[in-house]
Amino acid sequence: MKNTYFDLVAQTFDFPQDGFSLRNNRLLFNEIDVEELIKRYGTPLRLTYLPKIGEKIQTARKLFRSAMQRYNYNGKYVYCYCTKSSHFSFILNEVLENGTQLETSSSFDIDLVWRLYKQGRINKSTIIVHNGYKPMEYVQKVVGLVKEGFSNIIPVCDNPQELERYDALLADGATCNIGLRMATEEEPNFEFYTSRLGIRPSEILPFYREKIANNPKFQLKMLHFFVDTGIKDNIYYWSELKRGIKTYCALKKECPTLTALNIGGGMPIRNSLGFEYDYAYMVNEIVRMIKESCDSEGVPEPDIFTEFGKYTVGESGATIFSVIGKKQQNDAEQWYMLDNSLINTLPDSWGIKERFILLPVNHWDKEYQRVNIGGISCDNADYYNSEAHINQVYLPVYDEKVDEPLYIGFFHTGAYQEALSGYGGLKHCLVPSPKHILIDRNYYGEFTDWEIFQEQDSESMLKILGY
Repeated sequence: MKNTYFDLVAQTFDFPQDGFSLRNNRLLFNEIDVEELIKRYGTPLRLTYLPKIGEKIQTARKLFRSAMQRYNYNGKYVYCYCTKSSHFSFILNEVLENGTQLETSSSFDIDLVWRLYKQGRINKSTIIVHNGYKPMEYVQKVVGLVKEGFSNIIPVCDNPQELERYDALLADGATCNIGLRMATEEEPNFEFYTSRLGIRPSEILPFYREKIANNPKFQLKMLHFFVDTGIKDNIYYWSELKRGIKTYCALKKECPTLTALNIGGGMPIRNSLGFEYDYAYMVNEIVRMIKESCDSEGVPEPDIFTEFGKYTVGESGATIFSVIGKKQQNDAEQWYMLDNSLINTLPDSWGIKERFILLPVNHWDKEYQRVNIGGISCDNADYYNSEAHINQVYLPVYDEKVDEPLYIGFFHTGAYQEALSGYGGLKHCLVPSPKHILIDRNYYGEFTDWEIFQEQDSESMLKILGY
């Protein structure tokens, strides 16, 4: 058996694979020479490969279109992007150029909607699904969109009191589409049984009859349910989907305006070179189950809405570090120390133990060893020591005195990380946010890259602290 890092990967996984390959023992990410970027911009750095976003959107559309044709499904498929995954303008621009609709989660999201409208990125017929538990400010801004003529917004009621607020704020004669969120059961190993969000399934039909059916201000358009752990091929997901379809059919029999079933909860992204997920099978099964259930209940099949956030942007992102030191703390534990904090740059890695694809950028021809990866902060939790496919991390061995530095990348980090850690604010141990590079392809297919955010400086943080 050979002992180079390349041999380890090649003997363990199919490699090269989509998005990852080698040239002269240097890693290419979507054909991008990562080390060349490092030489131009330094580390730490974030990078976003914009074409990947459109690729994921079009793939999902193709899968649903194919499944609907296969089962003679009469409803439409509507792809919504949930902005909470990444609110940055360059992400929304790419998303909207691919013709998606939107989903919001908070009051400030409505301000973002207005900015997109004024920039001509959306119009008043764009479908916008408003989710979340809504404080009064959020409700008021949603009503503001209705008053300004946005014709396809769908506020999804999390509770009966939310509808009362819309009723009080909307003038007589005004009309508004509405959705209802069905509370789902949590996975069996979760800390509580039922999601804190949504209305209990047993209460949805009575609520419609008493509060919506005879109220001329509202047209019930959507039933929404959300499985927090995403669309997975397990008994839990299929049972929740069946319950959602059953509730939809019962509602549809009494509510002719109901046309949409929102199967919220995203499809997963690759978090390992060994990742396996049959996207086509999952989409086919979802469409088949909805079609067969509606046919057996004698109701028209609904338009299927999805809210894909992480799926949309996750695989477009990468976070690159330099190993700035090695520490042998005991006979078994070798530490590679990074030039930034994992707590700051990849908060999911320590907050919920999320795993990303971890690969060296260079030194693929060196031998490998088991290591722990440490961030530069003083926090005991600032480390990464396991992969999605194995409870260990292996990286190349290198000689600090002779070899060039080892660069490592965490890949498919495009969703949530900056939203959770915050950009431009205070950072743990005052460790700065890294610079951010955007990469696109021009008309001729050539790569173009530019720095959109510089590395955060001390002055910006000290100003926030009042110094």
